[in-house]
Amino acid sequence: MAYVKNRVRRDGSVYYTVMWRAGGTAGGKQESEVFDEEPAAERFKDLVNGHGQNWPLGWIRGQGFVADRRRTETMFEPFALAYVDRLTGIQGDTRTKYKKDIQANMVPWFGPYSVEDGEGSILRTMVQDWVNDLEAGRLAPLDARDRKPRTAYAPKTVHDKHGLLFAILQSAVDAEPSLRASNPCSKTRLPRLDGAEDEEEMVFLEREEWAWIHECLRDDAKDLAETIAETGFRWGEATALQPRDLRRRNGRPAIRIQRAWKKDEDGKSVLGPPKTRKSRRTIVITHKLDQMLRRRAKGLASDALIFTGPEGGKWDPGTFRRLRWVPAIGLAAEKYGLIKKPRIHDLRHSHASWLIAAKVPLPAIQGRLGHESITTAVDRYGHLLDALDDEVMAAVEWAMDPTAPMPGFLKGAGLASAADELPQVPRQCSGVAQETKMDASGVA
Repeated sequence: MAYVKNRVRRDGSVYYTVMWRAGGTAGGKQESEVFDEEPAAERFKDLVNGHGQNWPLGWIRGQGFVADRRRTETMFEPFALAYVDRLTGIQGDTRTKYKKDIQANMVPWFGPYSVEDGEGSILRTMVQDWVNDLEAGRLAPLDARDRKPRTAYAPKTVHDKHGLLFAILQSAVDAEPSLRASNPCSKTRLPRLDGAEDEEEMVFLEREEWAWIHECLRDDAKDLAETIAETGFRWGEATALQPRDLRRRNGRPAIRIQRAWKKDEDGKSVLGPPKTRKSRRTIVITHKLDQMLRRRAKGLASDALIFTGPEGGKWDPGTFRRLRWVPAIGLAAEKYGLIKKPRIHDLRHSHASWLIAAKVPLPAIQGRLGHESITTAVDRYGHLLDALDDEVMAAVEWAMDPTAPMPGFLKGAGLASAADELPQVPRQCSGVAQETKMDASGVA
């Protein structure tokens, strides 16, 4: 490991020499670099240790990183933070989260480097080392040696952090004029995502299991939980409902989602537009749910909250979980043997699974849940589609054999009248069947 040695000049002044063996081997070449100030020597020592006992990339002995390539505004930290400040369409707390992530999980690796090409630039090998360190929970090159161990991040978390770094460095590529020719994140080998990882994070409740939980909820929580379970709303959407959101669509009761709770940069809850453009939507609901919501909305101002917490304000998700949801899960386990440990958000996933089990097409589910694209619905719930194998095969057999009766579920989809207009195709018989028919009739 590199170390710092204090030395004294003839004039009595102290200087600091960082010393190490190239590559960290006993037979490696003795290397050294001199500094007038101890903090600078300590920082350089950490860089050497972080580069496997080698000279930091882009460092010139006796000069450091070349000054003309290390402009203040293109050093990693100020450039990355400025990139986040320019982002649009994100919540204030997301902006704050990105900045904290940059300072905690990127600057200790890339702080001394520039996003520009040239000496002192961030390189592909550095990004790969960073990914490996995050996955293993290793200290960063600029971490204090006595700091507590870092957390070893799960593969999905590493992917998320790499995605943010990729976007930051891509903005350097796309700058006018461009600051670098390519993105050093473009060919990073990321930890493999286990296909079951996301599935394990989601809990799908059977209808009986949901009934158990609903029975065990306290009375002041039942209506809110029932609304989420029946609509698939996100927590921030359901708790932002107001009387003016109760609508009609095609003669049916409906709810219009046009706002949701968000966090500003100070972490304060504020009402704002839904998560995405597709999240602004109108969905039909049952008459039973409509009656319940209108009963709660009676006498309220049009912009008042339909669901409020114990003290009359908005329901805090942490309070709801701790004082209402978790006790209900525990009671359901005790009374009915519930094994699953669902989160409140799993009511949304369960709603989707019930629709799939009822043969509702994925595009309709996408629209109801407010997913931005059908790909999101497929990626999240596609593994549940094996429940439709019988319907898939029935539809294929009907399509391949024009004389076969239409499957019942297709009739229910309103396709029967359309099928009547299709041209009638003579039934195809096998060669043996044709010969038998000809022999019996005597007609060629």
